[in-house]
Amino acid sequence: MRRYELVSGIIFTIMAVVQLIRTVLGWPVQVDLFTVPVWLSGVAFLITGGMAIWAFRSGRGPAPV
Repeated sequence: MRRYELVSGIIFTIMAVVQLIRTVLGWPVQVDLFTVPVWLSGVAFLITGGMAIWAFRSGRGPAPV
């Protein structure tokens, strides 16, 4: 596995886990005067989780034929 894909996969996995925890526990997040809705973290979990899977799969090399 190439190092870039491994590091990217680990970072995206950590981000996905944090988003999932926020979704489950309902942690409040506020940016300036805007309160970020909890459901947005569910969407972020799906996106970052998909990117983590993509990074780990691309690091394995080409699929066997």
